[in-house]
This record gives sequence, C-alpha cells and structure tokens, in this order.
Amino acid sequence: RDRGRSEFRKIGSGGMADTPETLKAAANELFKEGKFAKAVVAYSRALEMTPGNAVLLSNRAFAHLKLENYGSAIEDATFAVQADASYTKAYYRRASSHFLLGHLTEALKDFKLVCRMHPNDRDGRMKLKECENALRKRRFEAAIATPEDVVVKISESINAREMIIDSAYDGVRLEEDFIITSEFTDDMIERFKAQKTIASKYAFEILMQAKTIFEALPSVVDIPIPDGEKFTVCGDVHGQFFDLCNIFEINGMPSAKNPYLFNGDFVDRGSFSVEVILTLLAFKCADPSSIYLTRGNHETAAMNKMYGFDGEVKAKYSVKLADLFQEVFQYLPLGAVLAKKVFIVHGGLFSRDGVTIAELRKINRFAEPPESGPFCEMLWSDPGALPGRHPSKRGVGVAFGADVTKKFLADNDLELVVRSHEVKDEGYEVDHDGCLITVFSAPNYCDQMGNKGAFITFHADCVPHFTSFDAVPHPPSRPMQYANNSFMFQ
Repeated sequence: RDRGRSEFRKIGSGGMADTPETLKAAANELFKEGKFAKAVVAYSRALEMTPGNAVLLSNRAFAHLKLENYGSAIEDATFAVQADASYTKAYYRRASSHFLLGHLTEALKDFKLVCRMHPNDRDGRMKLKECENALRKRRFEAAIATPEDVVVKISESINAREMIIDSAYDGVRLEEDFIITSEFTDDMIERFKAQKTIASKYAFEILMQAKTIFEALPSVVDIPIPDGEKFTVCGDVHGQFFDLCNIFEINGMPSAKNPYLFNGDFVDRGSFSVEVILTLLAFKCADPSSIYLTRGNHETAAMNKMYGFDGEVKAKYSVKLADLFQEVFQYLPLGAVLAKKVFIVHGGLFSRDGVTIAELRKINRFAEPPESGPFCEMLWSDPGALPGRHPSKRGVGVAFGADVTKKFLADNDLELVVRSHEVKDEGYEVDHDGCLITVFSAPNYCDQMGNKGAFITFHADCVPHFTSFDAVPHPPSRPMQYANNSFMFQ
C-alpha cells in the first residue's frame, strides 16, 4: 500500500521519475489497492507521454469498469482496439461494458471476436455463452410480453396475513392489527446483527405495507423541516447494514423528531442488502414521517440481477419475495424537495433546460426506467467540471455543468441540489460553486475503496452540516457474495 501512495505522489511531481513505465507501475499498484479513480488519473498521465498505447488504454478501461463508468470504458477500449487490433483484453473490456449496460448485441460481437482470436480461452467461451443466453432470454421475454394494461402485479397474488409462521420462530411477533411497532423493529435489527432472518410472513407484510404508502405519493415529494428540528440526508448504503446501524448510533434512530431521507442505492454490492432495505421499509411503515426513501439506479431489476440483491433475497427468503421487491421499488419516489429549498435526487439533472418540479412530479414511475429522458437521468446523471452538457462517463444519463445546475435552481426557485451516486473520499463533496452536494454513506465501499461515509444535517435554514464517519467491522460475508455473474470478477 505504501508503494502505491509513493508512486502516486510521483505522478504529480513532474520530476525525472515520471516515465511511462513508472506511471504505469504506479497506476497498476493503485488499481490493485482498489483506488480506481486515482488509477484512472495515473493511466491518463502515462497516456499523455505515450498516446494511443493499447495496453494503457485497456487498463484505464478496466479501471473505468470498476467505477461503473461504462461509457468511458467503451471509449477507451475502442481506442485500444484501433491502436492494436490484436489486443484481446480490449475486446473483453468493451464487451463487458456493453453487457453491463444491457447492450447485448454489441457485447456478443466482441465476445465472438475474442473466441475466434483465442478459441481455447475458457473465460472467453464462458462469457460468450452467458451473453448468448441473456440475449436469448431477452428475445423470448419480448416475444411473450403481456401488454402493459393487462400486466398482473405480483402483489395481487399475495396475502401475507394468511401466511403461517413456524412455531419455532423466536422473534417478536406482530399483533393482529399488523402495526409495525418499535419493539418489532428493535428486535428485527438485533436479529439481523446476529445474522438471523425474520419470518417470511413479516418480510411480505413490510413490503405490502410499504407499497401502499409509496403508491400514494407523487414522483417528487415535498418534505418540511419544522422550526427547531433537524433533518438528515444520507446517500448510498449499498447493503452495508452494519454501517447503517452505525449511522443510527451516531445520529439517533429515525423518528418523527429525527427524520431521515435515504437517497437511493440501498441495495446491491454489499451482502447485507436485504437487512438494509427491510430495516428502512420497516421504519417507513412504523411512522411514514420518520424516514423518506428515493429510488436509485440500483433499485431496478437489471442492476439487482447483476450486482447481487436478487440472488441475496432468493438465498435468504424466496423467489416470490424477490419479485415483490422489484414491484415495490417501482413505487419509490424519484426525488424530493426539502423545505422548498433543496432538490434531492439520486443521480442528477437533465439533458435539456426547462425541466420543472411540477413536470417531474407527474412522471409515471411505476415501471423500470427508460434508457433516456428525465426518469432515467434522475437515477443516472452526474455533475461534470465543464459547463454545458456532455456524454456521461457511465454510458447512460448525462454529465452536466455548474451552469446547468444554476439554471435549474433558478427556474424552480430552489437553492441547492443534493445527490448521491458517486463515491467520495470524505463521504461528501461540494461542487458547482456551492450549488450542488454529493453525499455517499457507504464507507470503505465494497471493503476496498478506503473512503469515508457521510450524512448531511439540515435545519429550517437549509444550511448543510456534514458528518463523516469510518467503516465498522462486519461479519465475514464478502461484497458481491450473491452475485453470480462472471462479469463482476474479471
């Protein structure tokens, strides 16, 4: 680890030590340490000295892949292929990026090339087969798709209250009115800390109650902050249940007097995602004014199948509960306006001017997100350093500059944008001349990023106050434990 930091300091020195070889070595070491953003910078410095180097381009594409910057990964891998058409790893990385974006036809072309170039490559054949299977499944599902107006929701087939609880269940039980009580949530959290589950009946009950609450809300909700009280905004938690509990240790449990908003990406990657989302939903059911939840790009079916949540629910509970989660996620609001001053959204802003809060409230969100437009951009976009709008490094959504942020705020009589969606070293970052804040609440993300988590506290004046915190220990379940996709571990 010390060597990686030492090499990275050399990168910016401009001294004699800066050669393509030392810069590449430093970048590779940073990559091994999980410092993928710094590795991107290091590979970029090396490329300034040797433009068009296929190995460096392909390595930078791999670092972008790890950061989920699939658009940038595709771009770098394409340049690498153009520089050296025989460099197999570049095709791998471009194909993997296309696959993770759902561009299966493009991915298939590159994996076929890899297998022609290296017919005995077991990994290449495995990825080709997986891509073919995914494309075959998609085409089959399209062929048998039911028209939207006659789709039967999984919730319509569930009656949680008729389900039977095993007589050996030793957890707190709900009364006949099925009201979620503090006694129940406290016991549930302790069970989760002990790596136990709750009765399946109660998991279904929590989801069904949450569905009813969310379904009645607009796509952008208004949240007041009463005088003399505080309001806490958290970013991505990503299945890091023990870090979620630490937030509550630091800042207090959710209640009407101590309300929270969790800004999407509750699940995936971390292997305690079920515990995180059931805890948040249970608080919502117990007292809707104690906690608010907005949808992130990981509250979607495609991401859950790729990054572990779907597999985790099936392993710990059932296929039917996994299907119900996908339906409930579609009812989550897409954003919030806090105290008429702060716009809160998981991803970011839009590919056109003139978008209003009134327009966003009316989005029909009860579906999987489209590939473009405001619904998609609220989940996927990122702020950029340059003015105007530019293609997103992720390959979906848009990168927007400070001028875009300021115009959106002026058009909607707001003061601040708070968003999440990106790891930050201190858990938060203030950008766009103080008009935009990123908050990320999963410290040491995926047990390797070394970042802090953070949350923001607001009072009625909406001046942000930041609290950063370190990761806490958790049981030995590795991140992505329930993800079964080979593309995650290349």
